[in-house]
Amino acid sequence: MPVTSQSENLLLAAIEPAEFEQLIPLLEPHLLRMRETLQEAGEMPDYVYFPTSGIISMLTVLESGMMIEFATVGREGSTGVPIILGLYNSNLALVSQLPGESLRMRTEDFASAIRRLPAFAEVMRIFSGVMFAFLAQSAACNRAHHVDERLARWLLMTHDQAGADDFRITQEFLAQMLGVSRPSVALSAASLHKTGLVEYRRGEITIVDRRGLEHASCECYAVINSEFARLRELRSF
Repeated sequence: MPVTSQSENLLLAAIEPAEFEQLIPLLEPHLLRMRETLQEAGEMPDYVYFPTSGIISMLTVLESGMMIEFATVGREGSTGVPIILGLYNSNLALVSQLPGESLRMRTEDFASAIRRLPAFAEVMRIFSGVMFAFLAQSAACNRAHHVDERLARWLLMTHDQAGADDFRITQEFLAQMLGVSRPSVALSAASLHKTGLVEYRRGEITIVDRRGLEHASCECYAVINSEFARLRELRSF
C-alpha cells in the first residue's frame, strides 16, 4: 500500500509538506514482526526505518555472539543516525523489539534525501543530537545504577514508545537488552512485581503503577525523557 499522507512518525510529520511530498515515492510500508532481524551486524543496511508503531532495538554484537541493546527507536525516531555518521558497515544489528508498523526507505535514497532536502536534514540533525544525549546517559546509567533502576527506566521508555501497558517480553530478552544475567532480571522483575509496580507473567509484563515506576527508576529516565520531549515539540520546518 503506497504512502499517501503525512506520517504518524514524529520525524516525518515534522517535515514541511513540500519536502514530504518528495519523500513519499521513496517510502514503503513495512510490518515489524516480533524479534524480526532487520539488519545483521557488520552488513550494509538495505533500509532506514521510521516506526509508526512498535519498537526497534539497536544492538551491538560481541565476539561471543551476545547482543546488548544500546538504543531503541519508536515512532519518535529513525534508524538512520549511523548512516548520517557514515557508519555503513558498523557492528550494529537491528531487531524488532515489539511488533508494529513502520515506513522504510532504501539507504541510498535516505543518504541522497539528506543531501538535497534541507528541512529533512535539519530534523534528522536534531534527532541525532537527541540520540547522542540518550546514548551518553544510557552509558552512565549502565555503569552507575542498579539493575532494578535500569529495568524501571527501560520499561518506562518502552511504555512511552509503544503507548501500551502490556509487553510480550521474556526474561531472556530483557537480560539481553540490559546486558545482565537472566537471574538478575528475574530478581529485579520480582522486586517490581512485589511492590505493585508491574505484573509479571511468563513472557508478559504489565505496567500497573506508572508513577511508582518513575520513582523506582534512576534519574536517567527524566533526563532522557526531557531530550525526547524536544522531538515531540517539533513543528514543520
